[in-house]
Amino acid sequence: MAFGGFNDNSHQAPMAEINVTPMVDVMLVLLVIFIITAPLFTHAVKLELPTASSAPAPEKPESITLAINAEGKLFWNNTAVTMDELGARFTTAAQKTPQPELQLRADKSTRYEVIAQVMSSAQTNGMTKIGFVTNPKDVSR
Repeated sequence: MAFGGFNDNSHQAPMAEINVTPMVDVMLVLLVIFIITAPLFTHAVKLELPTASSAPAPEKPESITLAINAEGKLFWNNTAVTMDELGARFTTAAQKTPQPELQLRADKSTRYEVIAQVMSSAQTNGMTKIGFVTNPKDVSR
């Protein structure tokens, strides 16, 4: 069953012409709709918006970086400290308002005992915000 003209029964090839009349009709209807609706989008609504004032944003608390290397040595913001000095520094930092966040950076091969001692000292001296800093996992491998 081939597609063809109504009167041409001798020619059995499919019709190779595309009838674009319905597409042109639809495009003209859309053009008329857009011509009619386009002026409606140009009208703006005038508003008098209220003014408001807000309190200034609170200060972001400072952060303390406490690094622990593989040998268990401590570094308070890149300054070497001992475990004995650490308690006094935690007490001083805990009394600040707002309290700074303690960012704990430990080497991968650091013994857990040292990390546990540092966390215990921070907690007993009043530090409540403790976070761990790690390197992101390399997904390219």
